[in-house]
Amino acid sequence: MEAHKQLTIGLFGFGVVGEGLYKVLQQTPSLKATIKKVCIKNPGKKRDAPEDLFTTDKNILLNDPEINVIVEVINESEPAFEIVTTALNNGKDVVSASKKMIAEHLPELLALQQSTGRSVLYEAAACASIPVIRNLEEYYDNDLLHSIKAIVNGSTNFILTKMFEDKLDYQQAVLLAQQLGFAETDPKLDVEGYDAVNKWAFLLTHAYGIVKTIDHIVFNGIQNIQGSDATVAAEKHFDIKLVAQAKKLQNGKVAAFVLPQFIKHDDHLAFVKNEYNGVVIESGFADKQFFYGKGAGSFPTASAVLSDLSALRYQYKYEYKKLYHHVPQELTTDFYIRVYVSFDDWKYIPKERFEWIEEWHAETDRKYLVGVLPFKELRDSNWWKENNTSLILSPEAIIEDVEIRKLKKKSLELAGII
Repeated sequence: MEAHKQLTIGLFGFGVVGEGLYKVLQQTPSLKATIKKVCIKNPGKKRDAPEDLFTTDKNILLNDPEINVIVEVINESEPAFEIVTTALNNGKDVVSASKKMIAEHLPELLALQQSTGRSVLYEAAACASIPVIRNLEEYYDNDLLHSIKAIVNGSTNFILTKMFEDKLDYQQAVLLAQQLGFAETDPKLDVEGYDAVNKWAFLLTHAYGIVKTIDHIVFNGIQNIQGSDATVAAEKHFDIKLVAQAKKLQNGKVAAFVLPQFIKHDDHLAFVKNEYNGVVIESGFADKQFFYGKGAGSFPTASAVLSDLSALRYQYKYEYKKLYHHVPQELTTDFYIRVYVSFDDWKYIPKERFEWIEEWHAETDRKYLVGVLPFKELRDSNWWKENNTSLILSPEAIIEDVEIRKLKKKSLELAGII
């Protein structure tokens, strides 16, 4: 095995992350990695690097035999996938930060890695500075991974922190996130949960061997959360976070989704504020482990790209052990979920679909209830996202079938029926 392979890089994209990587590489000569060429879209833009480094012709990078690594940090999913495909077929390794591209094309990327024998690494695509993929790949190989829950989107976390701690309303908080560069001009991808579920799609592959596109994962963002929800949360001593989670159930299958959730103040994720990300992994023998770090920004993301480049010097590849070496887990919707739902009018709430309702408050303009729903209800309907309705999970949200049966039996016994 050749050690310390010299890396000659072709870089696609010179935005926040691309420029961050360029600067970081200049400060780490020990890495033996140099950027030979950068492909950009707008040649007229002023850039803080020598002009002869740039080109608008992608083929100059993809066909250069000296370039052995393509680093791809562009925004559009389809052009990114095309670049990665060509690079792999041309015998080059790839480092990517494009979560949308990876989430949409994971089956093809898996096949390409197998057919070309090259490596695609993308630690920078999820949780920026936190090495979550590498840990799921290496550390939790045969350990019984019970559950993983995470805050994987810094923009929504920043907005929720501002709503809670500075009492900004939703629109003010979004505007502030945009001004500070944490949210895009069109914040929809972040606030409606798309960015988080894209990351969750491939993190599920590394955690459980599940390969599913986002249309198989129930998700929502924070766009419907109201000031009144924050007030209720404060009364109950909870925070609200957008939480991506997966849990292995007693039947051996996996429950997974991305939804807003009430978080107790002593929960690890309550500690994760502003643009930070956090991941809590619970496993058979190690109990809970908590990873925390910056989830966005130039240098935190560049640091993840750097760690992938460093690993490529030793021909590192993801082995996708849970997928290829174990029996992959299956996603299920066969469980129940405890939820808080706030709304303007009862007529929009299908009360009959709840297993039971534990509390309801109807005295103010904004009404709310707490109850238990079959998870399939969230998968099969949209009422919980429409008509100004806000659905937030309870802290311990997942209830398994077995528990439901016990609870029903107990309530019937209490009523003297059985």
